[in-house]
Amino acid sequence: MPEFIIAGFWGLVSGSGLLVGAIIADALFGRLTHRMIAAVTGFGGGVLIAVVATELIGGQVPPGLGPSAISALLAGAAIFSGSNWYLARRGAKHRKRCGECMEQPNEGQHQGSGAAIALGSVLDGIPEALVIGMSVAGGGKIGLAVVAGFFLANVPQGLSSTSGMKLAGRSRRYIYAVWIGIPLLISIAAGAGNFVLGSAETVAPAILAFAAGAVIAMLAETMIPEAFEKAPPFIGLITVMGFLAAYLIAQH
Repeated sequence: MPEFIIAGFWGLVSGSGLLVGAIIADALFGRLTHRMIAAVTGFGGGVLIAVVATELIGGQVPPGLGPSAISALLAGAAIFSGSNWYLARRGAKHRKRCGECMEQPNEGQHQGSGAAIALGSVLDGIPEALVIGMSVAGGGKIGLAVVAGFFLANVPQGLSSTSGMKLAGRSRRYIYAVWIGIPLLISIAAGAGNFVLGSAETVAPAILAFAAGAVIAMLAETMIPEAFEKAPPFIGLITVMGFLAAYLIAQH
């Protein structure tokens, strides 16, 4: 089977965590408090830290972080932060917030915010697609920790964002269009990334470092604020538990 098909499949699997989170939030809307969502988000944040530490910087980039890897890491973070800043000005700043402690804007408050939130959510998934596309390049086998880590981190993102969307009065059609569409886009992007970049094995570490920078920036700007604002007790421990779970998966 062509590598880009395999990459697309695993991109769809990992991205489907967003839809799972949305379904949970939709089914339990009104029964999920900010503290519950923050705890799940903190766990997901710990998972992402482990993915970056063990599978990207720790597993694929040569020891010592050479100049190209450092430049790529900073470029990934800078491009994500710059894009996020642009979309935040158009209403997507609080796209991952559950709405209880920080409300998402509705269309009446900020025209075009719905489209900005959707685009922001696509932006959050691009680093994931790059990692998955490059992980299967050259006949490589994607690690369970990569797929499981992104899936587990995507669940709380879909959970918190969907809760915020519902409180902002967004329709169920809009919500499910976003969370069905984005896993499909992650799948397409992972396949396309593998097809275009898969043969460029010499620059693979730099590409993964670029993705790592974007993942860390995404974590800092969209997940940590939800997890740590009015946080539940022991949120630091919960985050470490997420890290440990993903770390242990990576060892097998």
